[in-house]
Amino acid sequence: MKLSNKTIRGFYLLLLVVMTSLALGLSSCEADQTQNLEERTWRVVWSDEFDGAAGQLPDPGKWTYDLGTGDNGWGNAELQSYTSNPENVSLDGNGNLQITARRNGNSFTSARIKTQGIFEQAYGRFEARMKTPYGPGLWPAFWLLGANIDEVTWPQCGEIDVMELRGQIPDKIAGSLHGPGYSGGNAITSDFALENGRFDSEYHVFAIEWGQDYIDYFVDDFLYQRIEKKDVPGEWVYNQPFFMILNVAVGGNYVGFPTSQTPFPQPMVIDYVRVSERTN
Repeated sequence: MKLSNKTIRGFYLLLLVVMTSLALGLSSCEADQTQNLEERTWRVVWSDEFDGAAGQLPDPGKWTYDLGTGDNGWGNAELQSYTSNPENVSLDGNGNLQITARRNGNSFTSARIKTQGIFEQAYGRFEARMKTPYGPGLWPAFWLLGANIDEVTWPQCGEIDVMELRGQIPDKIAGSLHGPGYSGGNAITSDFALENGRFDSEYHVFAIEWGQDYIDYFVDDFLYQRIEKKDVPGEWVYNQPFFMILNVAVGGNYVGFPTSQTPFPQPMVIDYVRVSERTN
């Protein structure tokens, strides 16, 4: 029996509808499973709300600094020099901290603050509410390093990138793990992109919830990635205290060079940073 072209087109249309429905159903099911977390309750054990006068440096009882250019641009071929100058890192008087990348002729300055030696914790919820800078060659980040870094060096100490962003792609961030056997370009990572918006135009909350054998990654309480101990091809080194880092790099292997289209100065505006421990 010879089928007409109309019948054949109808058959393929029906097949397309069925396949699309199945795909949507699977995607919905997967999304529901991803978000179906056990109930977790938290107690804040450390925070900085960045209250204070405009131009004031961040609380020295909570933060210290990495300074200068570092070895090979902090190992990433970055271009900036990190300072502790108020023009690069200071409160804005409205309950925010601003870490600002600046261009000075052919050189760049910025800031990188950390809780190393002041506050370190294993496990819990680590979160920051912030707006990112934007523009080619800008690299804002909120991340954690193992407190034993001076004893075992990187990446044996472990690195948890809660959020990093390429300034030329202001609607997408990445969350990653770096450890022995899975660091640099081989890190375990996943992206999260906004459907309608940019991370530099509105505040968003970036967080991890970290347990003994997993790390969950969130944007605005949406879980977009879970990395478990079984997913790691090398040693799981996330069973020790880590300290936090906030910085804005300029240039580097991850983002490339700034261009004439890169606006300066560019601030990362942080509303708060909080760390909680699980109570259930």
